[in-house]
Amino acid sequence: MLETIPHTASGPWPAPAKLNLLLHVVGRRADGYHELQTLFQFLTLSDWLYFDVHQQAGVALAGQPAGVPASADLCVRAAALLLETTHRNAGVTIYNDKRLPVGGGLGGGSSDAATTLLVLNRLWSLGLSPDELARLGLSLGADVPVFIHGQAAWAEGIGEKLTPVTPPEAWYFVLVPPVSISTAVIFSDPGLTRDTPRTKIPDLLQGTGHNDCEAVVRRRYPQVAAAIDWLSAFAPARLTGTGGCVFAAFETQAAAQAVAAQLPADWSGFVARGVNRSPLLAALE
Repeated sequence: MLETIPHTASGPWPAPAKLNLLLHVVGRRADGYHELQTLFQFLTLSDWLYFDVHQQAGVALAGQPAGVPASADLCVRAAALLLETTHRNAGVTIYNDKRLPVGGGLGGGSSDAATTLLVLNRLWSLGLSPDELARLGLSLGADVPVFIHGQAAWAEGIGEKLTPVTPPEAWYFVLVPPVSISTAVIFSDPGLTRDTPRTKIPDLLQGTGHNDCEAVVRRRYPQVAAAIDWLSAFAPARLTGTGGCVFAAFETQAAAQAVAAQLPADWSGFVARGVNRSPLLAALE
């Protein structure tokens, strides 16, 4: 349970989820990283962060996910990176009201890091530009820059080469299987397709595309395979990122909620709207 948040803390600040509406692995670089083509869109579901800045140097965290040591948490690493980069002697306690599943492919850790960078840049009056923050964020994770810039994007490279796009803002039902999946494990699997032909943005905005990680995740995680099969009975279902969350798009909130109402009792999921502009940008304004 999240500790009592002091009245001096700034927040709540949203750290929204994302979906990979598709994910193509188009090659592998000499350094071992994979070349990707992917389409990012944000969701209205978020983690919520609070920042209590103080004069005592150091970064502390409350509400970190179970099993994740504070030193490895991306919020802590992001705050420490800001202090190191700007040579500041300052401190903060970060409170994370964690709503997004860990290892679900929704980008929760990367989004938390991006919100930390953006908000502390303001609270500490550091004056770093979004591009500078995105470069810092890339050292924390390939998905962090898209959360920094806050626009739905077509991404290439390892996910850092971003082109703003405006896919339809559908309603989604997202299934959350009871698994936490390591991105590194999926990308190191010898069965992963790594040679999908490159494609262009207009083709993908018309709804074509797939997720190359899905076959590997299906084989390794039967719970995810079952979730995809169940949701596919209502609408085309797809894995987000390296999983394990599975989503399907609907034209209306009511249609998505009608499917959610049929969810087996021992499964979990949620309905959220896809948005092309991050809720964090509105909060910062």
